[in-house]
Amino acid sequence: MNDIKKEEEKSLNFIEEIVEEDLRQGKYKTILTRFPPEPNGYLHIGHAKSICLNFGLALKYGGKTNLRFDDTNPVTEDVEYVESIKEDVRWLGFQWANEFYASDYFEQIYGFAVKLIQKGLAYVDDSSSEEIASQKGTPTEPGRRNKFAERTVEENLQLFSDMREGKYKDGEKVLRARVDMASPNMQLRDPVIYRIKHAHHHRTGDKWCIYPMYDFAHGQSDSIENITHSICTLEFVTHRPLYDWFIKELEIFPSRQYEFARLNMTFTVMSKRKLLQLVNEKFVSGWDDPRMPTISGLRRRGYTPESIRFFAEKIGVQKRDNLIDVSLLEFCIREHLNKIALRKMVVFEPLKIVITNYTGEEILKSENNPEDADTGHREVPFSNELYIEREDFMENPPKKFFRLAPGQKVRLKSAYIIQCDEMIKDGNGNVTELRCTYLPESKSGGDQSGMKVQGTLHWVSVKHAIHIEVRSYDRLFRVEDPANEEGDFKEYINPDSLQIISSAYAEPGLKNAKFDERYQFLRKGYFCLDKDSSEDKMVFNRTVTLRDTWAKEQKKG
Repeated sequence: MNDIKKEEEKSLNFIEEIVEEDLRQGKYKTILTRFPPEPNGYLHIGHAKSICLNFGLALKYGGKTNLRFDDTNPVTEDVEYVESIKEDVRWLGFQWANEFYASDYFEQIYGFAVKLIQKGLAYVDDSSSEEIASQKGTPTEPGRRNKFAERTVEENLQLFSDMREGKYKDGEKVLRARVDMASPNMQLRDPVIYRIKHAHHHRTGDKWCIYPMYDFAHGQSDSIENITHSICTLEFVTHRPLYDWFIKELEIFPSRQYEFARLNMTFTVMSKRKLLQLVNEKFVSGWDDPRMPTISGLRRRGYTPESIRFFAEKIGVQKRDNLIDVSLLEFCIREHLNKIALRKMVVFEPLKIVITNYTGEEILKSENNPEDADTGHREVPFSNELYIEREDFMENPPKKFFRLAPGQKVRLKSAYIIQCDEMIKDGNGNVTELRCTYLPESKSGGDQSGMKVQGTLHWVSVKHAIHIEVRSYDRLFRVEDPANEEGDFKEYINPDSLQIISSAYAEPGLKNAKFDERYQFLRKGYFCLDKDSSEDKMVFNRTVTLRDTWAKEQKKG
């Protein structure tokens, strides 16, 4: 029993260890976390890791999680992004305790700024952003305060009030905290905490023309909500002393900030700014393009919430940044889809075969999913004219080619063994049709032929096939770490990241496909129905291949 307990303790990540120690000491009765996205773009797989961490902690320890939108920059934010974020969190399987916005607290945060001014800990500065940056010094040289830092409390209170009343233009004045211009931590060198922005806000309209900076709004919002564990990514380590300084000087609830490594993944970019470039410059069709690492893109591509939660669990919570191989994400979705995907036969590049000794047609049974017996069998029509994949036939095959060739036998999936007897060619010598014979006694499930063949091919009946469009997606970039390559990251976009087969042939049962179902096209990969589908044309996206073919192709290159 003790060994089991020790194993459980080992498996805790460092944040869970902190939470458990806080609860053991009685520091908090219950924990309260928050997920605080800025609504200036769509969430990506990195945010999914943060969502799983924040909501997962609360679920594990009987706490709650708030969804709080950090809407302090009206220029870049939009209601569209707010709604997409809520949809993504729900889709991942989580529900927030409260929905808040930093803008809910604008009046309180303004009051906090006034309190700092009254304590002589904030002042209005007329300097430009360039002047402020130059006056901050360097990591090895202290900064220096300018003449505006000598303003009296009364003067600063009046000027800050005038800023709120809209008496100044954008950039004309800022409010700075008076912290420590000699601190080795540059974040503490009198940071700007309010700036002027005459812009319409998606929630408060034109009520405000001054907005708090992230560092001033974030910690105070945490404190107002009584957040016990404020979990950020590692780039905010240097911001933590300022987070703590504000809480101490304002004498408010002592929320605590903890940092973990953000998710960086191979063959993609995680910067919202870069993702926005891809959208705006039409390298992708939108935020939900299936090649994008956005949650909406992954959802459209056919990823499941279970697979993304599994991925977040597999990568864990680290204290150091690292680069996660995208193959791990693909492994996670394959693991789940193998269990739930319904099997279907679809031919991408058809080659017609005619079974000369077969007449009529019949309905065969084929497994829906061999991993789940409860899914039963489906009916698949069979006739004497079929399509197989062109790549499944070779006129002059090499050794160990176990598919169809002149005089060679193969099994048709869930059907019969056939033999290729004759090739029909066009005027250019291209094979256009195969004439075959079948073994009537070789029917799958009751084979009495006694014959063993090594190749099994998928097929569709010509007469019954339906036309579908197939979009095969691959990795958006052709290099492992495009953000850190020389030059423009867009130069490394993979030109073959999307291949469209406008008319594939599918077994007729696929016409009843549903958006919430996943499919394995036998020998081809996992697919889902795309939103571009219509009554006239069904469109399927490839979620992932059956195996990691990318790594093999790279080695060949």
